Amino acid sequence: MVECWLDDRGIVMALALFDLDNTLIAGDSDHGWGEFLCRKGYVDATAYNERNNMYLNQYEEGVLDPYEYLEFALQPLAQNDADTLARWHAEFMRETIVPMLLPTAMDLLDAHRRRGDWVVIITSTNRFVVEPIVAALGGAEEILATEPEVIDGRYTGKIIGEPCFREGKVRRMHVWLEGKPFALQDAYFYSDSINDLPLLLEVSNPVVVDPDSELRREAVERNWPILSLR
Repeated sequence: MVECWLDDRGIVMALALFDLDNTLIAGDSDHGWGEFLCRKGYVDATAYNERNNMYLNQYEEGVLDPYEYLEFALQPLAQNDADTLARWHAEFMRETIVPMLLPTAMDLLDAHRRRGDWVVIITSTNRFVVEPIVAALGGAEEILATEPEVIDGRYTGKIIGEPCFREGKVRRMHVWLEGKPFALQDAYFYSDSINDLPLLLEVSNPVVVDPDSELRREAVERNWPILSLR
């Protein structure tokens, strides 16, 4: 029913899309989760930290193979039961994520909610890491994230579908849009990363947030607004 997408005035809501890491929070939750696992001794700290940093560098350089990275990053989920992972994530939220939360980001989210916009968090980070963070930010109407596979209550170390990354993020967005009365032409999208250029190019209101150097150059050349939430 289209009515569920209408505001109190009967007007179709606009999309407000947000990247998560280094956009709405002051850091990278995916990399931070790996650092947390190392710090707590839940993984082989030396070997894991080396690869975790390597993949972060590849991401920042725009050359990350998401499938290779996810094969590495999802192993701790596959090797531990749900209760253990929930306990670890609660610690992770307190120790790593809470210091990354930005009041200005929450104000921005609230501003879009007051406008009646439909808030969507779209991130390459996997849903296990992301969902409690989004809740701490006040929630969203939808989360589009990389989806870890779960069978019989346990993570398998594999994913469902494709990673929500670069062009894959655009494809995931278009699949989600099917049957909904939204248009990217009317949407906002906030991001910090050159990896999100494909989706930024799809919306009529791209906003770069505390951008990396490559995305800053693109924003200046294209006359896109540049925002800091730090």
